[in-house]
Amino acid sequence: MNPAPRMLNRQVIAWASWDWGSAAINAVMTTFVFTVYLTSSAFGNSADTSAALSLALTVAGLAIALLAPVTGQRSDAGGRRRFWLGVNSVLVALATAACFFVAPDPGFLVLGVVLIAVASVFAEFATVNYNAMLPQISTPATLGKVSGFGWGMGYLGGILALAIVLFGFVQPVVDWPGASTENALNLRLVAVFSAVWFFAFALPVLFAVPELPRRARASKTGFLESYRILFRHIGSIGRRNPHTLFFLLASAVFRDGLAAVFTFGGVIAAGTFGFTTSEVIVFAIAGNVVAAAGAIAGGFLDDRIGPKAVIIGSLAGLIVAGLGVFFSPGTSGFWLFGLLLCLFVGPAQSASRGYIARLAEPGREGELFGLYATTGRAVSFLAPGLFTVAIALARPVVGEDGAQRYGILGILVVLLAGLLLLLPVRSPERAPTS
Repeated sequence: MNPAPRMLNRQVIAWASWDWGSAAINAVMTTFVFTVYLTSSAFGNSADTSAALSLALTVAGLAIALLAPVTGQRSDAGGRRRFWLGVNSVLVALATAACFFVAPDPGFLVLGVVLIAVASVFAEFATVNYNAMLPQISTPATLGKVSGFGWGMGYLGGILALAIVLFGFVQPVVDWPGASTENALNLRLVAVFSAVWFFAFALPVLFAVPELPRRARASKTGFLESYRILFRHIGSIGRRNPHTLFFLLASAVFRDGLAAVFTFGGVIAAGTFGFTTSEVIVFAIAGNVVAAAGAIAGGFLDDRIGPKAVIIGSLAGLIVAGLGVFFSPGTSGFWLFGLLLCLFVGPAQSASRGYIARLAEPGREGELFGLYATTGRAVSFLAPGLFTVAIALARPVVGEDGAQRYGILGILVVLLAGLLLLLPVRSPERAPTS
């Protein structure tokens, strides 16, 4: 019997380092700190600032949906996957660092939301190339474990980055010049910290993972021709393996539900269960630790029983845990079932990435992960929309104070729909574990 393939090696650790670093962009810049600063009263009334941020991110989402598959395809064909990962990472770092110049004045609002939108576009392009590297740095028998390890490192990196920002800039434990709140210097320096953190941890993969072989005549393909090639390839996939397209649809739906668990988790904790801001942060840290553990454990299961089984089990667990949150009368129930939600989010995300990596034809991983990004963006309105609709329907029945709890049911409907769409999809072939 051959020895089991080794999961952790220099390339895998370098690859996961990028996930660790990118968490600073996701957690600090776009979720918890800098976008909160941009929508504060320093830039105008909350309705106008939130609308400006939403518009900028909507335009960014459209750009990602239209361009991600073609940029992935061209990096595949040109043998420049690592190159474009590096270029996009540099652009993310530069756009993030430039947020330092967004002073607390309404005149800087447009600059701020544009920089956040630009950073999000290039971060998604980089992620397409990053995800496409997964088959390069793993074997068929270790692909799930490697994907789970990367997701786990992303969660843990986000926790550490948030802790540094919280205790170094926002509520400093040591008085130092960078913690000054004058002219929002501390929050502007958070952008510089995030850019340096991201780029420092993005560098290892650019040295450890080799470039792809270049396809013949790739340099002669024009940009518009790339779209014609893309549509021909989608048609070919539909004829030869329609289950790939079915999975893209199903995963787009359930991934929107997974994103909503984190997007609205803090909102529900505060609005329905009365958590203070500090309690929300503590829960967020605990939730990310649990999600990291779940992603890593789920990766081992992925390689043993296949990604579809892991996703189905995770979605079923999410629905049960979500109902537990919905019926919980107090904070202890929210802690128990909320952490269970976090436990199942990680494996579902990791196994979904592994599923796509197993479906991709060798040399076309970037194109398929680009389609993965596009389909996700196409239905990103589902969970937020149903969350809002569920609250609106409940308000006349239970009153204003109890209506927010029913938003949980809207998210669970999306997760259930994703689960039902996934059930008839054929599993990818699974490699032996030894």
